[in-house]
Amino acid sequence: MGATDPVFFWKAVEERENKGEKLEREETEKKQRGVKGVDEEGEESKDKDEISHHRFLASLNRLNPTNPLRIIFNNGGGSRFTTPPPNLAQPLRSSSRMPPPIQTPPTRAQPPEEPQLPPSPSATPPLQLQSRSILIPTPQQTLASLNSTKYTNKFFLLLFVVHKVAAIGFVGFLVFKGVQGLIGSNGSVKRKEHKILRFLLPQVEAASFLSIILAFSWQMAFRIWPNFMIHFIIWSTFLMSLSSGILLLCFQMPATDAVGVCLIAFSIGNGLYACWITRRIKFCSKILVKSLEPVSKFSDLNLPTYCMLAAGFLWMSVWIFGVLGALNFYFPPLVIIGLVLSLAWTTEVMRNVVNLTVSRVIALFYLRGMQSSTRFSFQRALSRNLGSACLGSLFVPTIEALRIVARGLNLLKGEDEFMFCCANCCLKLMTFIFEHGNGWAFVQIAAYGKGFVRASQDTWKLFEDEDMVEIIDADITSSVCFLTGICSGCICVIVAAAWTHTVYKPFTATISLLAFFIGYLMTRISMALPHACVSCYYACYAENPESRFFDKTIKDRQALIRNGRVVVHTPRVRRALA
Repeated sequence: MGATDPVFFWKAVEERENKGEKLEREETEKKQRGVKGVDEEGEESKDKDEISHHRFLASLNRLNPTNPLRIIFNNGGGSRFTTPPPNLAQPLRSSSRMPPPIQTPPTRAQPPEEPQLPPSPSATPPLQLQSRSILIPTPQQTLASLNSTKYTNKFFLLLFVVHKVAAIGFVGFLVFKGVQGLIGSNGSVKRKEHKILRFLLPQVEAASFLSIILAFSWQMAFRIWPNFMIHFIIWSTFLMSLSSGILLLCFQMPATDAVGVCLIAFSIGNGLYACWITRRIKFCSKILVKSLEPVSKFSDLNLPTYCMLAAGFLWMSVWIFGVLGALNFYFPPLVIIGLVLSLAWTTEVMRNVVNLTVSRVIALFYLRGMQSSTRFSFQRALSRNLGSACLGSLFVPTIEALRIVARGLNLLKGEDEFMFCCANCCLKLMTFIFEHGNGWAFVQIAAYGKGFVRASQDTWKLFEDEDMVEIIDADITSSVCFLTGICSGCICVIVAAAWTHTVYKPFTATISLLAFFIGYLMTRISMALPHACVSCYYACYAENPESRFFDKTIKDRQALIRNGRVVVHTPRVRRALA
């Protein structure tokens, strides 16, 4: 804005006000003296007003386009004393539960009838502009930052990096020992490794390929037929686990009999669970269908799943050679157990990396209506939020398993039974731990860059404030994803066990366990996408229930629970202590 622009403007304003006062004095004098010819003087005053108005417009046209007064004039702002309309876009509630902003009463515009005093000649134009400015900032609640640059849970990130470097080095050493035993040694060690390469490696690699095919198939089926797939997975897991158990029992070997009994026991428990959750399936299907709707808006949302499955397959192939080399090392059983635990943590971290990527993309769509980049979210999950993924992968499965055991004890306990007298205490303890570490925290970790514990607390606080705890406890999405992995593992067991029993019977039990483990882990990585979508739906609804992206599905469910028409069978601490 030029230095002389405000001077032209205020001179024009002062001239217009002085002429208005002069006309008013002339009119009063005419009324008092009774002068004739009012019509002629009225026409002359109109001509003078038009001339002054044209001069006023000419002075405004000389203003800089960035001048606020020029902007108001161009937009038809009317009086220079009008105030801007209030901002109708209400900010979304922050996950930190900040108090609502203080509502200040709107400033009323001065009525045009009141005479406006001309500006003082001693006042400088900057002071006049400051006193007449219309850009008055109104206090409002700031939105939570979505681009946090902090690394979350740095200790566990460092622990995982150290573990991974040590695992790669140790597996490489075991591969070297296996090659050394295969080439340099003579006698029983060389013959044993030849048998392993001939009769064990092909079946395990085939199980890896089959698990990848099943992983893609399950995810595609859940996206196309979500309502049907929930029923299909629950009952197909029962049938596949029962079939694989019976098949292993038919081999009539001690090792295969033990594995077969475990699978049959799991199938019986799965059947009882399927009968118990029948009333929850319909609502779970509705939520799954609604939560998968935004996936079609992001064509590359499956990219993290493909990358993690490829990395998992490569690492498992190298890991298998490490297991073969462990047979030619000290304490083979302990070494193999350590390799299995390392693989489990690594694949769980891969699954949660996919979970964080999908959670950020879907959460930003729900909370801000943003079409965020999947590649950027994937890079963020592999760098800044990787520590939270490592911590959650280490503790969430253990916490959820112990919580299920505590709830089972609470359901089985009697009034006077001594064996279950501590069921309430155990359930209360596990509920407290679950509130400080749960799988729902990955949504806020991905969206706001919080640490794992704080995100768990904030998310659970949102659920409690919105009266969603009963709905969250009754959700079976995580169980369905778990059963999908079990189903894939049982299919891999059937294929690998039948093949191995045909070519070399002594390896049947070992290959069956390896095939089950690989099939389960690979499928769990692919099922992270629907699981993350459901978690985002619940967590983002709790943060902003009035968003246009949500319908009345959860509200109707809450009304049915309050009216007693839906009985939540999951035991809670408050009911147990009542």
